[in-house]
Amino acid sequence: MTYVVQTKHKRMNRTNFLANLTFLLALCSCTNNSKPAEEESIKVTTPVTVTSVTTGTISKVINLTATSSYLKKNTVKSTAIGYITKISCNIGDYVKAESPLYSVKTKEAEALSNFSKTNPEFAFNGELTIKAPSSGIITEVNKQANDYVADGDQLCVIAEQSSLVFLLNVPFEQNKLASIGTNCEILLPDSTRVQGTITSKLSAIDAVSQTQSFVVKPRTNTQIPENLTAFVQLSESSKANTQITDKKCVLTDETMENYWVMKMINDSTAIKVPVKTGIVTDTEVQILSPQFDKLDRIINTGNYGLPDTALVNIIHP
Repeated sequence: MTYVVQTKHKRMNRTNFLANLTFLLALCSCTNNSKPAEEESIKVTTPVTVTSVTTGTISKVINLTATSSYLKKNTVKSTAIGYITKISCNIGDYVKAESPLYSVKTKEAEALSNFSKTNPEFAFNGELTIKAPSSGIITEVNKQANDYVADGDQLCVIAEQSSLVFLLNVPFEQNKLASIGTNCEILLPDSTRVQGTITSKLSAIDAVSQTQSFVVKPRTNTQIPENLTAFVQLSESSKANTQITDKKCVLTDETMENYWVMKMINDSTAIKVPVKTGIVTDTEVQILSPQFDKLDRIINTGNYGLPDTALVNIIHP
């Protein structure tokens, strides 16, 4: 009887052992199966935006200072000796040719006016009207009403609006960029852009700055004040029918010797592609090699610091 009890006890221990072993194996199996899911969950993707490589013309420009000036100014002078009785112009006014500017009463007429009240024979008007010799803008007014003027005194100055130009200061070593007939763009302080053409140059060079002045004629009907400082953009180099991409697409190392872009090979993976660059502007870069397809997608934001092969997530700006 005792032997039977011990046998049953041993059978129960063996059953418990097998049950525990089965539980441990199942637990290990579950643990091993969860590792890939955990590894997939910790994969990091970088949000990026993409653009493409286009074919077109790229130009590199330089900005040089220029000052507006009127080349033709007409000085209006008195033609008699006397007193100014009336003035019809102010600084900044636009006047047409033959418009009346001043009325001058001669000193003889002023002297005889005292006798004309008692003796009509001495009645003498003696007023002269001085007119504008040409159309333009009044830039100076030198005499006012009741002022005494002599023959030949300067009354005012009229600047011909059509003679407005910009005097461009070009360093002598860059004179080849500013040849006569060259088209350029004038950037005014209010961000207005005006097209212009270099028409001539002055023969003298500034002794201090070693710059030569070129005359730039703006193609605009807008009234521009004199002595306005602006920038003139001249083309330094240009290339047509070449590969162009966003400047933010191109990355470089610390020595700026190696350049590359991050190209998408599918919807979630980008690889590093070394490139050779050409002309660089403020916003664009010329790609000399390799040759990209127009459907290739190049990362332009989020590309900084990515490894040679990176997982990314394309977002729309």
